[in-house]
Amino acid sequence: MLDTIVAGVREDLAVREAALPLGELRARLADAPAPRDPMPHFRGAGSSVIAEVKRKSPSKGALADIADPAALAGEYAAGGAAAISVLTEQRRFGGSLDDLRAVRAAVDVPILRKDFVVTEYQVVEARANGADLILLMCSALGDDDLTRLYDVAGELGLTVLVEAHDEDEVERAVRLGAEVVGVNARNLKTLDVDTDTFGRLAPLIPDDRVKVAESGIFGPVDVKRFVSEGARAVLVGEALVRDGAPRDAVAAMTGIQA
Repeated sequence: MLDTIVAGVREDLAVREAALPLGELRARLADAPAPRDPMPHFRGAGSSVIAEVKRKSPSKGALADIADPAALAGEYAAGGAAAISVLTEQRRFGGSLDDLRAVRAAVDVPILRKDFVVTEYQVVEARANGADLILLMCSALGDDDLTRLYDVAGELGLTVLVEAHDEDEVERAVRLGAEVVGVNARNLKTLDVDTDTFGRLAPLIPDDRVKVAESGIFGPVDVKRFVSEGARAVLVGEALVRDGAPRDAVAAMTGIQA
Protein backbone atom coordinates (compact mmCIF):
# COMPACT_ATOMS: atom_id res chain seq x y z
CA MET A 1 0.00 0.00 0.00
CA LEU A 2 2.73 2.48 0.96
CA ASP A 3 4.70 1.81 -2.22
CA THR A 4 1.58 2.29 -4.33
CA ILE A 5 0.74 5.58 -2.61
CA VAL A 6 4.29 6.92 -2.97
CA ALA A 7 4.38 5.97 -6.65
CA GLY A 8 1.22 8.01 -7.23
CA VAL A 9 2.61 10.90 -5.22
CA ARG A 10 5.73 10.96 -7.41
CA GLU A 11 3.63 10.99 -10.59
CA ASP A 12 1.53 13.92 -9.39
CA LEU A 13 4.64 15.70 -8.14
CA ALA A 14 6.31 15.44 -11.53
CA VAL A 15 3.42 17.36 -13.09
CA ARG A 16 3.64 20.17 -10.51
CA GLU A 17 7.42 20.38 -10.75
CA ALA A 18 7.28 20.63 -14.54
CA ALA A 19 4.88 23.56 -14.22
CA LEU A 20 6.89 25.29 -11.47
CA PRO A 21 10.57 24.28 -11.18
CA LEU A 22 12.26 24.13 -7.79
CA GLY A 23 14.28 27.31 -8.33
CA GLU A 24 11.16 29.35 -9.07
CA LEU A 25 9.35 27.80 -6.13
CA ARG A 26 12.21 28.70 -3.78
CA ALA A 27 12.13 32.27 -5.07
CA ARG A 28 8.58 32.58 -3.76
CA LEU A 29 9.82 32.09 -0.21
CA ALA A 30 11.41 35.54 -0.20
CA ASP A 31 8.09 37.17 0.66
CA ALA A 32 6.73 34.42 2.88
CA PRO A 33 6.08 35.25 6.56
CA ALA A 34 8.05 33.42 9.23
CA PRO A 35 6.68 29.99 10.15
CA ARG A 36 4.56 29.76 13.31
CA ASP A 37 6.09 27.79 16.19
CA PRO A 38 3.89 25.03 17.69
CA MET A 39 6.39 24.04 20.38
CA PRO A 40 5.18 26.36 23.18
CA HIS A 41 1.73 24.78 22.93
CA PHE A 42 3.12 21.26 22.58
CA ARG A 43 5.25 21.73 25.69
CA GLY A 44 2.51 23.45 27.69
CA ALA A 45 0.41 21.88 30.41
CA GLY A 46 -1.95 19.12 29.37
CA SER A 47 -2.67 17.55 26.00
CA SER A 48 -2.35 19.39 22.71
CA VAL A 49 -4.52 18.46 19.75
CA ILE A 50 -3.37 18.40 16.12
CA ALA A 51 -6.76 18.47 14.41
CA GLU A 52 -6.89 17.08 10.90
CA VAL A 53 -8.70 18.11 7.74
CA LYS A 54 -9.19 14.68 6.16
CA ARG A 55 -11.77 13.67 3.57
CA LYS A 56 -10.97 9.97 3.14
CA SER A 57 -8.38 7.30 3.80
CA PRO A 58 -7.30 3.96 2.29
CA SER A 59 -8.50 2.10 5.40
CA LYS A 60 -11.93 3.71 5.84
CA GLY A 61 -12.78 5.15 2.43
CA ALA A 62 -14.85 8.35 2.46
CA LEU A 63 -14.94 9.97 5.89
CA ALA A 64 -16.60 13.34 5.34
CA ASP A 65 -17.68 15.67 2.57
CA ILE A 66 -15.59 18.71 3.51
CA ALA A 67 -16.81 21.38 1.12
CA ASP A 68 -15.15 24.18 3.08
CA PRO A 69 -11.87 23.13 4.74
CA ALA A 70 -11.30 26.71 5.90
CA ALA A 71 -14.54 26.68 7.88
CA LEU A 72 -13.66 23.35 9.49
CA ALA A 73 -10.21 24.68 10.37
CA GLY A 74 -11.83 27.72 11.94
CA GLU A 75 -13.88 25.44 14.19
CA TYR A 76 -10.74 23.55 15.16
CA ALA A 77 -8.93 26.78 15.99
CA ALA A 78 -11.86 28.04 18.05
CA GLY A 79 -11.78 24.78 20.00
CA GLY A 80 -8.15 25.35 20.95
CA ALA A 81 -6.27 23.17 18.47
CA ALA A 82 -2.50 23.49 18.88
CA ALA A 83 -2.06 22.86 15.17
CA ILE A 84 -4.14 21.89 12.16
CA SER A 85 -3.09 19.05 9.91
CA VAL A 86 -4.11 19.28 6.26
CA LEU A 87 -3.94 16.19 4.04
CA THR A 88 -2.63 17.23 0.63
CA GLU A 89 -2.35 13.78 -1.01
CA GLN A 90 -5.04 13.60 -3.67
CA ARG A 91 -5.45 10.03 -4.91
CA ARG A 92 -6.04 8.17 -1.65
CA PHE A 93 -6.95 10.98 0.75
CA GLY A 94 -8.79 13.48 -1.44
CA GLY A 95 -6.61 16.40 -0.37
CA SER A 96 -4.81 19.15 -2.24
CA LEU A 97 -2.55 22.15 -1.89
CA ASP A 98 -5.69 24.22 -2.44
CA ASP A 99 -6.93 22.91 0.92
CA LEU A 100 -3.64 23.91 2.53
CA ARG A 101 -3.83 27.43 1.14
CA ALA A 102 -7.47 27.83 2.13
CA VAL A 103 -6.77 26.78 5.70
CA ARG A 104 -3.70 29.02 5.89
CA ALA A 105 -5.80 32.02 4.85
CA ALA A 106 -8.43 31.23 7.48
CA VAL A 107 -6.49 30.59 10.71
CA ASP A 108 -3.45 31.80 12.59
CA VAL A 109 -2.56 28.55 14.34
CA PRO A 110 0.36 26.46 13.03
CA ILE A 111 -0.46 24.21 10.07
CA LEU A 112 1.01 20.80 9.34
CA ARG A 113 1.26 19.64 5.74
CA LYS A 114 0.52 15.93 5.95
CA ASP A 115 1.56 14.02 2.87
CA PHE A 116 3.99 11.37 1.72
CA VAL A 117 7.03 13.62 1.48
CA VAL A 118 9.91 12.04 -0.40
CA THR A 119 11.64 14.97 -2.15
CA GLU A 120 13.07 18.38 -1.36
CA TYR A 121 10.53 19.92 -3.72
CA GLN A 122 7.65 18.88 -1.45
CA VAL A 123 9.34 20.41 1.60
CA VAL A 124 9.81 23.74 -0.18
CA GLU A 125 6.31 23.44 -1.60
CA ALA A 126 4.90 23.05 1.91
CA ARG A 127 6.65 26.21 3.09
CA ALA A 128 5.64 28.17 -0.01
CA ASN A 129 1.99 27.28 0.52
CA GLY A 130 1.83 28.31 4.16
CA ALA A 131 2.74 25.24 6.19
CA ASP A 132 4.58 25.64 9.49
CA LEU A 133 5.15 21.92 10.10
CA ILE A 134 5.80 18.99 7.81
CA LEU A 135 5.47 15.23 8.23
CA LEU A 136 8.39 12.94 7.44
CA MET A 137 7.64 9.21 7.62
CA CYS A 138 10.45 6.84 8.52
CA SER A 139 8.59 4.12 6.65
CA ALA A 140 8.78 6.06 3.37
CA LEU A 141 12.39 7.26 3.63
CA GLY A 142 15.82 5.68 3.95
CA ASP A 143 18.26 7.18 6.44
CA ASP A 144 20.03 9.41 3.92
CA ASP A 145 16.81 10.89 2.52
CA LEU A 146 15.31 11.27 5.99
CA THR A 147 18.33 13.22 7.19
CA ARG A 148 18.50 15.35 4.04
CA LEU A 149 14.83 16.32 4.10
CA TYR A 150 14.92 16.93 7.86
CA ASP A 151 17.82 19.33 7.33
CA VAL A 152 16.06 21.10 4.44
CA ALA A 153 12.97 21.57 6.59
CA GLY A 154 15.08 22.98 9.40
CA GLU A 155 16.77 25.44 7.05
CA LEU A 156 13.32 26.68 6.03
CA GLY A 157 12.20 27.09 9.63
CA LEU A 158 9.68 24.25 9.52
CA THR A 159 8.96 22.10 12.56
CA VAL A 160 9.23 18.43 11.61
CA LEU A 161 6.95 15.69 12.87
CA VAL A 162 8.94 12.50 12.34
CA GLU A 163 6.60 9.50 12.27
CA ALA A 164 7.45 5.98 13.41
CA HIS A 165 5.50 2.73 13.45
CA ASP A 166 7.85 0.29 15.19
CA GLU A 167 10.94 0.01 17.35
CA ASP A 168 13.40 0.36 14.49
CA GLU A 169 11.72 3.50 13.17
CA VAL A 170 11.60 5.04 16.64
CA GLU A 171 15.33 4.41 17.01
CA ARG A 172 15.93 6.14 13.66
CA ALA A 173 13.80 9.15 14.64
CA VAL A 174 15.60 9.52 17.96
CA ARG A 175 19.03 9.15 16.35
CA LEU A 176 18.06 11.83 13.83
CA GLY A 177 17.53 14.23 16.72
CA ALA A 178 13.84 14.77 15.99
CA GLU A 179 12.27 17.08 18.54
CA VAL A 180 8.76 15.90 17.69
CA VAL A 181 8.24 12.16 17.28
CA GLY A 182 4.90 10.70 16.26
CA VAL A 183 3.95 7.10 16.95
CA ASN A 184 1.36 5.90 14.46
CA ALA A 185 -0.61 2.92 15.74
CA ARG A 186 -1.77 1.95 12.25
CA ASN A 187 -0.01 -1.01 10.67
CA LEU A 188 0.83 0.07 7.12
CA LYS A 189 0.68 -3.50 5.82
CA THR A 190 -2.70 -4.50 7.26
CA LEU A 191 -4.08 -0.97 7.93
CA ASP A 192 -5.27 -2.23 11.32
CA VAL A 193 -4.82 -0.07 14.42
CA ASP A 194 -3.19 -1.46 17.57
CA THR A 195 -3.82 1.01 20.38
CA ASP A 196 -1.09 -0.64 22.47
CA THR A 197 1.57 0.57 20.01
CA PHE A 198 2.10 3.97 21.60
CA GLY A 199 2.51 2.56 25.11
CA ARG A 200 5.06 0.06 23.82
CA LEU A 201 7.15 2.54 21.83
CA ALA A 202 6.89 5.75 23.88
CA PRO A 203 9.44 4.63 26.52
CA LEU A 204 12.03 4.38 23.71
CA ILE A 205 11.69 8.13 23.03
CA PRO A 206 13.60 10.47 25.39
CA ASP A 207 11.35 12.55 27.63
CA ASP A 208 12.81 15.80 26.31
CA ARG A 209 11.15 15.11 22.93
CA VAL A 210 7.50 15.85 22.20
CA LYS A 211 5.73 12.51 21.81
CA VAL A 212 2.67 12.51 19.55
CA ALA A 213 0.08 9.71 19.54
CA GLU A 214 -1.48 9.07 16.13
CA SER A 215 -4.44 6.86 15.09
CA GLY A 216 -7.05 5.19 17.27
CA ILE A 217 -8.09 8.37 19.09
CA PHE A 218 -11.81 8.99 19.30
CA GLY A 219 -12.40 10.97 22.49
CA PRO A 220 -11.09 12.28 25.82
CA VAL A 221 -10.81 8.79 27.31
CA ASP A 222 -8.34 7.80 24.58
CA VAL A 223 -6.42 11.05 25.00
CA LYS A 224 -6.11 10.55 28.75
CA ARG A 225 -4.72 7.06 28.21
CA PHE A 226 -2.07 8.26 25.78
CA VAL A 227 -1.15 11.22 27.98
CA SER A 228 -0.64 8.80 30.87
CA GLU A 229 1.73 6.87 28.58
CA GLY A 230 3.77 9.98 27.77
CA ALA A 231 2.01 11.77 24.92
CA ARG A 232 2.18 15.56 24.83
CA ALA A 233 0.02 15.79 21.73
CA VAL A 234 -2.50 13.71 19.82
CA LEU A 235 -3.22 13.80 16.09
CA VAL A 236 -6.94 13.27 15.45
CA GLY A 237 -8.67 13.09 12.08
CA GLU A 238 -11.55 10.66 11.60
CA ALA A 239 -13.22 11.36 14.93
CA LEU A 240 -13.23 15.11 14.32
CA VAL A 241 -14.36 15.21 10.70
CA ARG A 242 -17.25 12.90 11.57
CA ASP A 243 -18.23 14.85 14.69
CA GLY A 244 -21.11 17.27 14.28
CA ALA A 245 -19.47 19.68 16.73
CA PRO A 246 -15.74 19.69 15.94
CA ARG A 247 -15.05 22.79 18.03
CA ASP A 248 -16.42 21.13 21.15
CA ALA A 249 -14.69 17.85 20.31
CA VAL A 250 -11.27 19.54 20.09
CA ALA A 251 -11.89 21.44 23.30
CA ALA A 252 -12.80 18.21 25.12
CA MET A 253 -9.50 16.62 24.09
CA THR A 254 -7.35 19.64 24.94
CA GLY A 255 -5.59 20.23 28.25
CA ILE A 256 -6.01 16.69 29.59
CA GLN A 257 -3.40 15.67 32.14
CA ALA A 258 -2.34 12.27 33.35
